[in-house]
Amino acid sequence: MMLNENPRGRAGDAGVSDSVAAGKLDSPEHRASRNLRQYQRDVLDQLHAAFAEGKRAPLIVAATGSGKTVMAAAAIDHAVDRGHRVLFLAHRRELIHQAHRKLYDQGIDAGVILAGHPARQGAPVQVASVQTLHARAVRGSAMDLPPADMVVIDEAHHATARTYQAIVAAYPDAVVVGLTATPCRGDGRGLGGIFDCIIEAPSVADLIAGGFLVPTRVYAPDQPDLIGVRTERGDYVESQLAERMDKPKLIGSIIEHWHRLADQRRTVVFATGVLHSVHLRDEFRRSGVAAEHLDGSTPIAEREAVLAGLARGSVDVVCNAMILTEGWDRPDAAALILARPTKSLGLYRQMVGRVLRPAPGKVDALILDHAGAVYEHGLPEEPIEWTLAPDKRAETSAQKSRAAGAAPTLTTCPECSAVRMGGSACTACGWRPTPRGQSFEVIDGTLGRVDATGATQGDGFTAADRLRWHSMLAGIASSKGYNSGWAAHKYKEKFGQWPPNRTVVTEPPSPEVLAWVRSRQIAYAKAMEKKGAAR
Repeated sequence: MMLNENPRGRAGDAGVSDSVAAGKLDSPEHRASRNLRQYQRDVLDQLHAAFAEGKRAPLIVAATGSGKTVMAAAAIDHAVDRGHRVLFLAHRRELIHQAHRKLYDQGIDAGVILAGHPARQGAPVQVASVQTLHARAVRGSAMDLPPADMVVIDEAHHATARTYQAIVAAYPDAVVVGLTATPCRGDGRGLGGIFDCIIEAPSVADLIAGGFLVPTRVYAPDQPDLIGVRTERGDYVESQLAERMDKPKLIGSIIEHWHRLADQRRTVVFATGVLHSVHLRDEFRRSGVAAEHLDGSTPIAEREAVLAGLARGSVDVVCNAMILTEGWDRPDAAALILARPTKSLGLYRQMVGRVLRPAPGKVDALILDHAGAVYEHGLPEEPIEWTLAPDKRAETSAQKSRAAGAAPTLTTCPECSAVRMGGSACTACGWRPTPRGQSFEVIDGTLGRVDATGATQGDGFTAADRLRWHSMLAGIASSKGYNSGWAAHKYKEKFGQWPPNRTVVTEPPSPEVLAWVRSRQIAYAKAMEKKGAAR
């Protein structure tokens, strides 16, 4: 059967994988392979070798920022050059536009199947929205499924969904190629039954070493209290999680630490839900930061305008409710706030991957973990043992060793509060542990040293830092007309002890101090409101 005689996309040639595998990837006729990095060439050579061995559904695992779409374009060009048709599936508009743009840049003719786009069904490659294609050609009859010898699934960790499965089932003779940075279901289990082998690109650590991604610098507060928050389908129930995380003290801590550690960095914030994201945006704005909010109901034009503002620097912080986890590429975003705890290793890696791409002047990615995720899943550059087995879960190798007592635990530096390996020097400031134990005072809501049990100890503030806080608190008291004891009481509330000096030279408050004072005022107002309601 000829390909153009097969409108339902069932390729009649049972040897299609052999045909797709034929030839060398670096042959001169392949436009899309000319500018590939060596590791990308190696991955694609492994892909064609897998086809030659009879594999029908390889899964390419490549970190965010490693160039998955570029590799897919080269594989698609290779197939089209041999007369095959290709269907590229994605679940978000941004991913569809990104893939179509990459194919266009490589001179590959591709149509788009997406609401609002005119159909070009004669093109050898179709980039399709899973939802649109399923609605029009599987659930409905508005169009026929386009013919395809190869089906490429972007963000393939979603391929277990019924919409994907229904589309793939319509192409029994086509080879299937999955692309993902996180090859696991929401609960961490493998994707076997859908894919038959894994082809791994270099790890995050290797990509950092090669200069293809930037290194991370992670700071973490004490872990949020999530006792009693239920788990469904491998992750926390979002409504309960939002209620637990959307607290004035936690929000104030996020604003305070951003001013202290990430001021002037373009930042993306992952919140637990819409209201949480809006509250964070509002508090950022009150502290003088140009902040915006995005969620699933944000109109496309408004979303694009917000992200364009972040790109040009008119927006400093974008708070979002699970919108920017995939399909968003902004290399000059250099800071990430995790305000959404998750049990999902895949979701954690998707979130942190948003800020790992390199950009001019960008030396590292700053991660402020207010969700305890680094203690749950390990550092972003630590290797993961992926599996296809549906009855097994992906594991971070280092976390597995820590749990067994075979590797140092994660802790934070008492000088600068960066996360480090227990017993090792701090890579951020050079602090080195001393042989004898140290006594630290517990301070709620402040970045500090984390011991082997996960408890936060110390606050990382030097004596000079504390003196400056006292000066700025005194400055607030003076400008507001508060009594002379107000600054001392606030100092004690912050640091757990009275200031060493009764009087201090006043100083204008920094955004960090203002944010902390406001968080205390909000907490007090909420407490009074609750007390009044109880009467």
